[in-house]
Amino acid sequence: MLELQALSYHPATAAAPVLHEVSLQLASGEPALVAGRSGSGKTTLLELISGLAEPDGGQIRWDGEPLTARQRRWLCGLVFQFPERHFLGLSVGQELRLGQRRFDSQRASRVMEQVGLGDISLQQAPERLSGGQQRRLSLAVQLLRDPRVLLLDEPTAGLDWTVREEVLALLLELGRERALLIVTHEPELFRGVVQKAWRLEQGHLLTMPPDAMG
Repeated sequence: MLELQALSYHPATAAAPVLHEVSLQLASGEPALVAGRSGSGKTTLLELISGLAEPDGGQIRWDGEPLTARQRRWLCGLVFQFPERHFLGLSVGQELRLGQRRFDSQRASRVMEQVGLGDISLQQAPERLSGGQQRRLSLAVQLLRDPRVLLLDEPTAGLDWTVREEVLALLLELGRERALLIVTHEPELFRGVVQKAWRLEQGHLLTMPPDAMG
């Protein structure tokens, strides 16, 4: 289980803390969601959890043990809101190989099938994929790392309704086998996917009842 205990973050450029004593628990198999307006600190929260930033106060624990930033980077897989901005490989195959000490092509094929990209050529350039396919490719890259915690920043943003439904079905499947946290400004889209939810307001995390998700 992932635990955030009184997590605070106050960058020098901000007049007030972005996050103020945020606490939550994420268990494997219990997908969760944090909702909030743009600029409310949702992405910052994911960056802290994933080890891309350090909190000013509080602790992040896994199974009761405090984690360093390095340990969090190994534990977590983060999919950004605009994954195409973070692609580094010249081909789909290169993108899948990035960060892999040993690349298992059979396992990569299984992961690509799992995310619905089994028919995509590994020679294709990532930027030539559709928005939905790019989102799936970024998921595949993280799944190859086999993270215990999967963090998703606005996973349905910019997708049409048909593709959204496919992505939501995939997230429902992925959330059964790991800790999964989604941040979004559209919590109503994830009814039936997540089991618990919070709202981030002025740096404070508030429990959101199911009927408040729209």
